[in-house]
Amino acid sequence: MTGRPRSFDRDAALAVAVELFWRQGFDRTSIADLTEAAGVNPPSLYAAFGDKKSLFEEAAGVYFARTCEGFDAAAALPDTRAALARVLDDTARAHTDTGTPPGCLLLTEPRLTAQRMALHERLRQRLDRGVRDGDLPAATDTEALATYFLAVLRGMSGLARDGGSLEEVRAVGATALAALPASPREKH
Repeated sequence: MTGRPRSFDRDAALAVAVELFWRQGFDRTSIADLTEAAGVNPPSLYAAFGDKKSLFEEAAGVYFARTCEGFDAAAALPDTRAALARVLDDTARAHTDTGTPPGCLLLTEPRLTAQRMALHERLRQRLDRGVRDGDLPAATDTEALATYFLAVLRGMSGLARDGGSLEEVRAVGATALAALPASPREKH
């Protein structure tokens, strides 16, 4: 019988691919790395995922979906400052979690520009909601602020990849939160 062996676990192989691409990046991850780490032979990997690019796209999709789940849970908080504080704190904890590679695949992999732009859009939408809800001044440039916060998230990822501690990465987030304009309600 040809094809994948019964012992092939597609989800496990995908999880291995996420971690390798996260740790090494697309360009430095070879098919040999992927098959060795997943414990499968190249024909099984190709049969399950096609080529390396297709495997990367699927792995990145899984990673992006997880990232969005966390972001959306934080963004659902009713107060804009609290929502962004949670995004920044969740980011610091995720980027420095010793159970995963440091930093963030989404924020560092050059091939994931579209996903970063989607995250930027989610940030902008949350900030727009803050303006509508009166948490932020009406004149807030939510586009510029979303760009700023995405740059901060990318910087937090880079700091974690360079060995920054949870406290150091959290401090960057706390400092960035100070850039959020005060609520018009706080001025009264």
